[in-house]
Amino acid sequence: MKRKLFILSLAILLVAFLVGVWTAGAVLVAPVHHSVGDPPGELSARKVQFDSRSGATIHGWFIPGKKNAGAIILMHGVRADRLSMLDRARFLSKAGFSVLLFDFQAHGESSGEHITFGYLESRDAQAAVDFLRINAPGEKIGVVGVSMGGAAALLASPPLDVNAMVLEMVYPNINQAVSNRLSMRVGAWGTVFTPLLVWQLKPRLGISADALTPIEKVGGITIPKLFIAGAEDRHTTLRESEQMFAAAAEPKELWIVEGAQHTDLYAEKEQEYEQRVLRFFQTALR
Repeated sequence: MKRKLFILSLAILLVAFLVGVWTAGAVLVAPVHHSVGDPPGELSARKVQFDSRSGATIHGWFIPGKKNAGAIILMHGVRADRLSMLDRARFLSKAGFSVLLFDFQAHGESSGEHITFGYLESRDAQAAVDFLRINAPGEKIGVVGVSMGGAAALLASPPLDVNAMVLEMVYPNINQAVSNRLSMRVGAWGTVFTPLLVWQLKPRLGISADALTPIEKVGGITIPKLFIAGAEDRHTTLRESEQMFAAAAEPKELWIVEGAQHTDLYAEKEQEYEQRVLRFFQTALR
């Protein structure tokens, strides 16, 4: 009798554990729709929307700039929206660049059913480039991609037809990204759950982990690239950022922000960020 109760208890615990892991997966890919509101008046931005091959209608703001000054696309991180890129839009617009900032599919005001960590979002990135080709004709185009936004820029197939990229804190592959976050939340032993979470990509999203490996794409992108990493980042560790940089094709630069974690690197070092990014884009786009 005791043995049967023991086996039953183990079975119940196993079922509860599997349900918990499945529920955690559902939370990770759940959309984060919400109203973003109107653009700040001082930016002279207009609301825009365009269709993406992700199946979503993408909503954003477009700020026209000076002729032949270049155009920049701002791509936010996971579970964020275009508001997180607003400070970057301000200094880039002030420098004369045209600027497009938008919500990825399943984020903010854009439609979409699941967050896909760069897979479908890469199609939104391509749609944003197509939008600029029409609305900023003849301009050279740059990208600023933060975390998932940088992954989306790298995962685009074919590669984005742009002239320069700033890539901030981009994960090398989805397995490592999940393991890092589990380790942060429950300790190093939590990484044993990584295969169970990554396995859910197929039944939930129809993609495999192999589709989420930006480090395998970066070597084929030969435009100028500026990598920015936080020295204390635990989501995408400095070692991983250095591996991404090492795998990248020339021309490339790496800026390590001392003391910074997986946060808004512009807010961490505002003046230096502006100087480095403006110098990079002015060289690459003008």
